[in-house]
Amino acid sequence: MLKRFVSLIVTASVLMLMACGCSSESRKTRGSNYLGRDTDFAFLTEETDEPVLDPGKPGKPNKPADLPKKVGISLPTKNLIRWSRDGELMKKELESAGFTVDLQYANNDTSIQESQIASMIASDCRILVIAPIDARSLNKVLNTPKSNEITVISYDRLILDTDAVDYYVSIDNYLIGTLQGLYIVNALDLDNTPGPYNLEIFAGDPGDNNGGFFFNGAMDVLRPYIDSGKLNILSGQKKYDDVTTLEWRTEQAQNRMEALIATYYSDGTTIDAVLCPNDTIALGVVNALQGTYTGKYPVITGADCDIANVKCIMASQQSMSVFKDSSIMAHRAAQMVQEIYDGKTVQVNDTSTYNNGAKTVPAFLVDSVVVDINNYETILIGGGIYTYNDLS
Repeated sequence: MLKRFVSLIVTASVLMLMACGCSSESRKTRGSNYLGRDTDFAFLTEETDEPVLDPGKPGKPNKPADLPKKVGISLPTKNLIRWSRDGELMKKELESAGFTVDLQYANNDTSIQESQIASMIASDCRILVIAPIDARSLNKVLNTPKSNEITVISYDRLILDTDAVDYYVSIDNYLIGTLQGLYIVNALDLDNTPGPYNLEIFAGDPGDNNGGFFFNGAMDVLRPYIDSGKLNILSGQKKYDDVTTLEWRTEQAQNRMEALIATYYSDGTTIDAVLCPNDTIALGVVNALQGTYTGKYPVITGADCDIANVKCIMASQQSMSVFKDSSIMAHRAAQMVQEIYDGKTVQVNDTSTYNNGAKTVPAFLVDSVVVDINNYETILIGGGIYTYNDLS
């Protein structure tokens, strides 16, 4: 475990210093086993060199003789840029390869997503790419008799508690948390200053499997400093179930942060850092600080590089965001669809980490990079993600 953790810190530190992702030749996967609601998110480690080829699930051949060239893509919402961008990227690439694509967004409503997926199955979409709104809500629709003939790619978020999932494409979510934790360590110079410093913790939606990976990655870095007393959590809220944020909502994060400020920091006590797993939650924290906090902005982490949050980084309100290049993830999902249709072995780089409660799902994980005030122009504008006008 120690050897593994040291390796993670070295890898993540290099990423932060060089502002670039690990190469496919050198990347090691990180993650944890199935994160059930009754667990304390104990971390189990595995290492897998890439690439690995997965031949598909026995009994479900990659290409049945009558497989239509039709794909269903189900994403949570069109209101977030990353989902609309991912959907359009996959649709464009698959249509250029001759597929008919049924792309639907579910407005963050699980019942709508279930209905849309049922419609895709009924209309002969024999390959589905699904980013679940609730990781446990799709068991019924994915376990119908007709769905047994369908290959399911879980996208970004792992679908839980069903063996209907064949592949998983995602960012290395444990690494995202690791990068966030390391950023706090470096920004506060925890190894060279006496402290103590005050930290508050936020986590993601309790129904999203990714939330546990983010949390574990960050806490495996920060926990030694918490245990030693160099990082204090005045609220005492440090267990995963105490800090989750329903549906990753900005408003809920803002309400909780305002309550924390009013209860523990209204006397002028400094907040030195706030661990936020993504940008919608970070935005809620920033909003709360703008309204009721009079001290210096703490170190605030995030992920996704949403436009509003990049503007916060430019204004020195949010410290960093982890850029998840979802275009790479969308491209890999489209390639998986093609490999499945062609009856080829499907390229994955992790075959042991992602147990969804019913099976271990072979996965392809994509790396990420830290973005802050020092490199946002190079990564986001130079990389063609945003223009200066977008951020003005």
